[in-house]
Amino acid sequence: MTENLRKLSDEGVSIWLDDISRERLRTGNLEQLVKERHVVGVTSNPTIFAKALSKGSAYDDQVRDLAVRGVDVEEAVRAITTYDIRWGCDVLRPVHDRTEGLDGRVSIEVDPRLARDRERTVAEARALWWMVDRPNLFIKIPATVEGLPAISQALSEGISVNVTLIFSLERYGQVIDAFFEGLERARENGRDLSKISSVASFFVSRVDTEIDKRLDKVGSEEAAGLRSKAGVANARLAYALYEERTASDRWKALKDAGARPQRPLWASTGVKDPDLPDTLYVDQLIAPGTVNTMPEATLEATADHGEVPGDTVRASYDQARAHMNALKQVGVDYDDVVRVLEDEGVQKFETSWNELLDTVAGELRDKGGAKGSGA
Repeated sequence: MTENLRKLSDEGVSIWLDDISRERLRTGNLEQLVKERHVVGVTSNPTIFAKALSKGSAYDDQVRDLAVRGVDVEEAVRAITTYDIRWGCDVLRPVHDRTEGLDGRVSIEVDPRLARDRERTVAEARALWWMVDRPNLFIKIPATVEGLPAISQALSEGISVNVTLIFSLERYGQVIDAFFEGLERARENGRDLSKISSVASFFVSRVDTEIDKRLDKVGSEEAAGLRSKAGVANARLAYALYEERTASDRWKALKDAGARPQRPLWASTGVKDPDLPDTLYVDQLIAPGTVNTMPEATLEATADHGEVPGDTVRASYDQARAHMNALKQVGVDYDDVVRVLEDEGVQKFETSWNELLDTVAGELRDKGGAKGSGA
């Protein structure tokens, strides 16, 4: 069952798991996935942590200690999440060393309520970088307009960044600029660029969900024929932009100074529509120098019956452009789609963060002594 995953890895796709939990770490499951499923990285988000905390008893001892100490809920959440991330970094450290820092990365997100606040985002990134204190950490910063200068600032200070919640090609271009600027400032500060890493998380399935909803409202036969193809087309055009920008003189100067490229990462690759192949966003987005972060169900589906014919991106640029143009012709407003998706993405993470705060606050009360909700 690992042959498909091996082939995918051989094509230059780094396989990351979009999940982490204390139970997964404690049982050795993550280490097993690294050994048996070619997993070379891990991503997390507030939803993943809220889900992990709601199941089982893996966090009970730590929560009890935090309750006895009387910490507030915000400090407790940071203590709990950074504990898991630090442990995950240690599990992935051999991969990090073996790949000379390319993979073996574990991501933790800044408080999503700060997505529109540049200064607080930078301060939070610094705090998380210090708390986890592992070279194979990624700090996730949303690609909002306000997040762009925060990304540059974090990178300039030597903090490796996973830029998340990217939906539009225009915003992705701005993310690349922010990445270049951050590295240029780091170089001016005398930092070793080879030690600074970044990925750009381009979301896939949510694009199809939103656009398919709009196509269904159009209701024509032509619109029906365009369903469930925009997510892949959008991501393929993102890779075309990545190739274009990494061929620039600006990037060449950074590369000559030791910088690594900011790899495109395909996020939200779990298929939402049950009528679609469950490995769609893996099979159709195979290209060298990319990352695909998968929920475990998608990982196992790919291992079982995924199709890995080779590069499925670079020969499809014209087809992808034609598809996006056809969407415009039937009345789908791309700019409005990506604006809605970014706003919803931030809101969903905020909601999950508040649920996480509420869950931890309840656990602290149950175990004797939280000082406040902090939400």
